[in-house]
Amino acid sequence: MPDPALALIEFDSIATGIQAGDAMVKSAPVAHIIAGTVHPGKFLVLVTGDVAPVQEALAAGLATGSAAVLDHVFLPGVHPDVPAAIAAARQPSIDEALGIVETSSVAAAIQAADAGLKAAQVTLLELRLADGLGGKGLLFFAGHVSDIEAALDAGCTAIENSGYLVNAVVIPQLHPEMAANLINSTRFRSLVG
Repeated sequence: MPDPALALIEFDSIATGIQAGDAMVKSAPVAHIIAGTVHPGKFLVLVTGDVAPVQEALAAGLATGSAAVLDHVFLPGVHPDVPAAIAAARQPSIDEALGIVETSSVAAAIQAADAGLKAAQVTLLELRLADGLGGKGLLFFAGHVSDIEAALDAGCTAIENSGYLVNAVVIPQLHPEMAANLINSTRFRSLVG
């Protein structure tokens, strides 16, 4: 998805989310829409495309689904690694350090990932959204300690007023066995079988 803007709305009502997603694509010619359920009973609507139509679609979705909106994000000039990570792309390498940001909303995780990638020379190892996390967002940055610190600072600053930051940590020199686990998968169940 090489589009220059991305918007996501997180709803606590599936029916309202579908209604709002429909209003979004009817209001503006966005390039892509991806909508569906995530745990625990949330509905996400993601649109990408040129900045003005994405912004217009976001406004329509927020107006239509206002009572059910949990969180939202609008990223004009989104970093290209963010849409790739949303599409489940993983970068399987951990350099000198690992940075982790844990959020209580999907939108906050996406916003923190974008801000961190733009602020420092880090790799987005993975961006996990909602499913298998009880609705949380989780992102992993890899890189040098100073870059990880800068990325986490930018990511946390970007979402500090939202109230959705759960935790952020920097782990220098991650133990090789822990690194192997995270590179393989961040889901416990997939590592057991």
